[in-house]
Amino acid sequence: MDKPPEVDPLAGLTHDEASRRLAENGYNELPSAKPRNVLAIAISVAREPMFMLLVACGTIYLLLGSKQEALMLLGFVFVVMGITFVQERKTERALGALRDLSSPRALVIRGGKQERIPGREVVRGDLIILSEGDRVPADAILLESAHMSVDESVLTGESVPVRKRVNDGHPREIGAPGGNDLPFIFSSTLVVQGKGVAVVIRTGTDTSIGQIGKALATIEQKPTRLQSEVARVVKQVSGIGFALAGIVALWYGATRGDWLNGFLAGLTLAMALLPEELPVVLTVFLGLGAWRISKEKVLTRQIPAIEMLGAATVLCVDKTGTLTQNRMAVARIFSAGQVFDAAGKDPFALPEKFHETLEFAVLASHRDPFDPMEIAIRYSGHELLADTEHLHGDWQLMSEYPLSHGLLAMSRVWQSPDQVNYIVAAKGSPEAIIDLCHLDADSAQGIVIQVNDLADQGLRVLGVAKAEFNEQRLPDLQHDFPFQFLGLIALADPIRLQVPAAIEESRAAGLRVVMITGDYPATAMYIGRQIGIQSPENAISGSMLESLSDAELQERIRSVNIFCRVVPEQKLRIVDAFKASGEVVVMTGDGVNDAPALKSADIGIAMGKRGTDVARESAALVLLNDDFSSIVSAVRLGRRIFDNLQKASAFIIAVHLPIVGLSVIPVIMGLPVILMPVHILFLELIIDPACSIVFEAEREEADIMRRPPRSPDTPLFDRELLVLGFGQGLVLLLIVQAIFSFALYRGLGADEARAITFVTLVLASLGLIFTNRSRSRSAFASLQSRNTALWWVTGGAMGGLGLVIFVPALSELFSFGRLQLAEVAFCLFAGLATFGLFETMKLIRAHKQVSA
Repeated sequence: MDKPPEVDPLAGLTHDEASRRLAENGYNELPSAKPRNVLAIAISVAREPMFMLLVACGTIYLLLGSKQEALMLLGFVFVVMGITFVQERKTERALGALRDLSSPRALVIRGGKQERIPGREVVRGDLIILSEGDRVPADAILLESAHMSVDESVLTGESVPVRKRVNDGHPREIGAPGGNDLPFIFSSTLVVQGKGVAVVIRTGTDTSIGQIGKALATIEQKPTRLQSEVARVVKQVSGIGFALAGIVALWYGATRGDWLNGFLAGLTLAMALLPEELPVVLTVFLGLGAWRISKEKVLTRQIPAIEMLGAATVLCVDKTGTLTQNRMAVARIFSAGQVFDAAGKDPFALPEKFHETLEFAVLASHRDPFDPMEIAIRYSGHELLADTEHLHGDWQLMSEYPLSHGLLAMSRVWQSPDQVNYIVAAKGSPEAIIDLCHLDADSAQGIVIQVNDLADQGLRVLGVAKAEFNEQRLPDLQHDFPFQFLGLIALADPIRLQVPAAIEESRAAGLRVVMITGDYPATAMYIGRQIGIQSPENAISGSMLESLSDAELQERIRSVNIFCRVVPEQKLRIVDAFKASGEVVVMTGDGVNDAPALKSADIGIAMGKRGTDVARESAALVLLNDDFSSIVSAVRLGRRIFDNLQKASAFIIAVHLPIVGLSVIPVIMGLPVILMPVHILFLELIIDPACSIVFEAEREEADIMRRPPRSPDTPLFDRELLVLGFGQGLVLLLIVQAIFSFALYRGLGADEARAITFVTLVLASLGLIFTNRSRSRSAFASLQSRNTALWWVTGGAMGGLGLVIFVPALSELFSFGRLQLAEVAFCLFAGLATFGLFETMKLIRAHKQVSA
């Protein structure tokens, strides 16, 4: 039972009592996830296996007495840690951008005085004063009301305001939002007409909007397929890597009698095998992908959902505010048996016979309205009646008759400066206006037929009437005026202009668009035809949905693209039915009623401007500009991200195979060790930014939005990727191992052979980056696509390589012998030849795909 708390109806709460209740019950806001602090990020970085391996290697170098190598490794530790830390902080700041929405203000009575306070500080028992245009800060019961109407669309999905009345004094339980003549007002709804005073009975998570937020916690969030796959691969490869590292360490120690260096050789192999780039690449790709998508006015709240965008197959769209503009506009005017299409007309296009109907519709509306229908009527009046005598800014309002439970019509009484008589303008439901005009049965039937025709077009219809009154004393009832029927005003919630093109592009990309709305079937089907949804007549209503079993629903949704008169629980059921059918579901919406479905969907997308806090908290993505076309851009970027992830993954396999081989083969064959921890770290400083930043920045392939969605079960490491990665890696391993063996055979020392092999490996690895930028274009064609990160990585690698070759102190740290220019030229030739071989392999593979 929601009994109003005891409160002085004039003075309200005292400041002390309000402070006590605030401390006891908490702020009037919904709980939200807190971003990680600096210490938490630093700890997570320090737990990385690569970090621990570097520390272990540095410790061994200290035990061996090699202080310079130890200091260099530990220096690398802080470089790697710093890069990761900066990336993490950028991600946290991007997510924090969502929280710039300031707390709405509330006008309350405290200590007998009116005060405007942050909405989050409203407490149970506060007296709140509400006027047209105010956002209700908490659930409350009306104590006083003057013709108040409230837009509850954020809770109900219905854009038509509902009337309110004061409480009758009897305690009663708050029901569901929606419905006229109730004394309850709800948090986050909007007062569009009238004013009133209410006592707060619920705040925070106890409000209707908060209860939905609490219910969302019951929907389990699971890791995405890509996260699970990467975690599984990392676990398997790490297990194999540490096992092989142990074997290499034992073999080295047993065959050479040097257990400490054997342990170092084992750690080197572990560093070479550890696929630490994979989770880093996934994090960076999705983090930078979130930043890139934000440039399309889409804010990412749950980064892992980005990778699912490319696999999306069904887009479930909420109508109000998503497909439409969530504002009313005059679409048709009916008068004297004819209909005028008002949408998009210039100010001089309205024929004279329609002037009076629109004129009196404006007179029957407030001069500064909040009601969306009155706003639309006044806007059209000033547009279509401009420079005519039908706009009356100098008329004086004498009285008004508001809507009532018994008569759904309102009248406003005016007097012009040059007339004694009263001019009365009325508008309301067509049935009420027909009743006011006392029309005969035949005339009324003709109007009803026209009303039904307009309603079938998804329009909301109002009747308009006028009257003149000569007596001084105005009557108590609207019925006492001699009204004359003028015509009908039909209003619509216009579609967003970009929606039809965006839906067509979605269809070309194999993405099915389904509209889910609480509106009536006629409205839903009319909107469906306007925006180009296929088979809009084949719609399912909420009542029909209720009668279907889960199996029947899964069968019906294969051909149904419109669901109308749907309640929140049914939206969630529809999304779950699509998911059960194997679809990857995107759900868009802006109201609280969309929140459970937003969270349950594979990708929930909330509207940022008109969306509620609960919807934004539940969604994976937020459209900052509420532009439907941004969804298509997000899907395109999602597909690009997965494509580039596969390119990066193929590069990781290809470049790691020779590193692993060069770490194992010399130990097994009794040859001098080629790679040491410092070499692995140098290569990692190329590999890490290359496979993350360079490949992430690659533009999408030309046909990316002409392909069908990839299967949700398509693994990141599919057969094509593995063949490509291992093929390139094996070729590179054979080349560099042959160069090392040949250098030793020619009598070069181990240090010189190591230097030649390492330089060739670095140059060939850079060639791998260039050749793997695109699967369909040659490396030279790819150069036409701008990629600044590519040149920074290439320049940095070449500069660093030059330093370790030609600076004696660095060459000594890398255990390199002095190279002659001819030997450097040989390394450059070998690298270019390997790159040419990679390009030839790509051409052969592309030719086979075309032939197939």
